[in-house]
Amino acid sequence: MKKNASEEIREAVTAGETALGIELGSTRIKAVLTGPDHRPLATGEHAWENQLREGVWTYDLEAVTDGLQACYADLCKNLEASCGAVLKRVGAIGVSGMMHGYLVFDTAGQLLVPFRTWRNNITGQAAGELTELFQYPIAQRWSIAHLDQAILNGEAHVGRIAHITTLAGHVHWKLTGRKVLGVGEASGMFPINIERGDFDRACIGKYNERIARKGLDWRMEDVLPEVLCAGEDAGTLTAEGARWIDPSGELEAGIPLCPPEGDAGTGMVATNSVEARTGNVSAGTSVFAMLVLEKALSKLHPEIDLVTTPDGKPVAMAHANNCTSDLNAWMGLLGEAARVLGADADPADLYGKLLPLALEGDADGGGLLAYGYVSGEHVTGFSEGRPLFARRPDSSFTLANFLRTHLFSALCALRAGLNILIEEEHVRVDEIRGHGGFFKTASVGQRVMAAATETPVSVLETAGEGGAWGIALLAAYRIRRGDGQSLPDFLKPVFAGSLGEPLPPEPNDVEGFRRFFERYRRGLAIERAAVDALE
Repeated sequence: MKKNASEEIREAVTAGETALGIELGSTRIKAVLTGPDHRPLATGEHAWENQLREGVWTYDLEAVTDGLQACYADLCKNLEASCGAVLKRVGAIGVSGMMHGYLVFDTAGQLLVPFRTWRNNITGQAAGELTELFQYPIAQRWSIAHLDQAILNGEAHVGRIAHITTLAGHVHWKLTGRKVLGVGEASGMFPINIERGDFDRACIGKYNERIARKGLDWRMEDVLPEVLCAGEDAGTLTAEGARWIDPSGELEAGIPLCPPEGDAGTGMVATNSVEARTGNVSAGTSVFAMLVLEKALSKLHPEIDLVTTPDGKPVAMAHANNCTSDLNAWMGLLGEAARVLGADADPADLYGKLLPLALEGDADGGGLLAYGYVSGEHVTGFSEGRPLFARRPDSSFTLANFLRTHLFSALCALRAGLNILIEEEHVRVDEIRGHGGFFKTASVGQRVMAAATETPVSVLETAGEGGAWGIALLAAYRIRRGDGQSLPDFLKPVFAGSLGEPLPPEPNDVEGFRRFFERYRRGLAIERAAVDALE
């Protein structure tokens, strides 16, 4: 007798023929459990949000614990509801999180200062000086920039640092006891030597010389985590780690973990963009484009990050801190208005019905202008942000143009970075693969992204699963790497038939976005005035 789907899932779960991926994103923690064919069997979620405290964007580590436990419990509940299985063991686990930021601990493992996230543009002096020192682009959100700025500021805690890591690295450490990072995540922390697949020793030496007169008792190599390539042994789940994520006691210890990766690396994996001339865009709270390079860039560009794929290939990264947050705030306001009028304002329905109107608006948004700068934006030179909307008296102020304007604005900072790569460095990409919340409304995000990048854009069926699925794939690769497969070879059959047809940019949309982008660039003075005036 042929088994039904629930029976097959239950057997796979019982046999441990699964992989669990957990990603701590900006607005939600997501877990995905995959089966032998790498398709999602169950998911879990927990919503959370950062806080702005004393001018610093942060999350409490207690919120990390609570959120992980709630997310994992949600996954277990959904799995049991779908097939009756109780999750006790999985084949492998992977953890991902927001890249960069500043998490420093003392020798007792105590956090020294509240977590400073990637969203903080408060390290301008350090980032500039380190870029010059290393002759390597150091962005303000990088961990080394935060560390150096703390030293420049004379913060008392810097002398007690024993370990520096990222959010994914911290969670992995709690689960396994090992202080390691995947090479892709590590490449957003401190410069990487591509040939060695490790932190650049020359840069470490230069940095040790820089801080030698500060009276610190540590050297950079003493506080950095170990760097691992995709598929390498990153430890196993300890009994303490199992109880930390699953207080119910069902989850068993001893499960292997893959190296923890950042959301950029999991985005590359989740879109099968790990080979030269491939690229992907992850678009949600922030937006970044990852273009895998055929050769090194011709010169230093402070606006462009140089990072790696999870298996160590060079990648140019154009990153913008702000993408959908302001659009989401406006959608919430429209939903509130709908409820006052007695209409059903379910969020999925709201986005599904309103966003397609943007495709009916004027090509350039009708002369409207918006800046979704909830936080600062390094590409355009802002350490702080003020979301704003502006229009001329004679602009075409319609709902369609309003929505189109906010979708366009969400991608303008990204476009500024891509212009450097495409126009100055002549980087070539055959196709961009999109994932993240920006693409959830059918065809809208895809068409707008194609206009903004002037490149065909495809979206995977699993685009909504995003990085949690990507790190689940890396967890599965941790088990399979012993077969001698490279990461690209492992991914090829996973994606067979799952990529949608690339949508080419429509000429009218491209021309409209170009006009809007020029208006956006001219209007940056308005945003500057808003930052100065609205303390």
